[in-house]
Amino acid sequence: MEALKQIANVAGYSGLYRIVKPGRAGVIVESLDGKKTKTMMGPTARVSVLNDISIYVNDDSEDQSVSLGPVLLAINEKYGETLSVNPKGSDSELADFMALVVPSYDRDRVRSTDIKKLIVWYGILRQFAPEIFEVTADVPNEENAEVAGETVVNEAPVAKEETAPEIQKAENV
Repeated sequence: MEALKQIANVAGYSGLYRIVKPGRAGVIVESLDGKKTKTMMGPTARVSVLNDISIYVNDDSEDQSVSLGPVLLAINEKYGETLSVNPKGSDSELADFMALVVPSYDRDRVRSTDIKKLIVWYGILRQFAPEIFEVTADVPNEENAEVAGETVVNEAPVAKEETAPEIQKAENV
């Protein structure tokens, strides 16, 4: 999810922001709401890019976390535009929601406030940045590209091996 590299959360500010331009004295951000207010965040502001945020999981993976992008796509796949969970719901409701989306999430390290943020962020992204949830078609690779049940092999023209011209050393006279 390449688009998440341009969206950030700023500590101490509600909502999400689109990164407009990094500057010398900080970063210029635009709010993801109807107002589209542009603000300069100074160098001391804690700006967290959504692409760098992950959810702790209890599985045997090396990272023991899953990136926010696949989690948002899983929420979109299960709920679409109508998210039935209220971010102000009880902790058990939030835990049940998270278990449906990421069954192996770490219940000890992922707090209910984190799940609330995730739900709010999903709502903002669905409303003001729906392009994030559009799945782009990947270019098929040679090994397993199939179209209508037939295997397609992408053949690239093979270039003839060119030999570099020999450079003769000039002799000093």
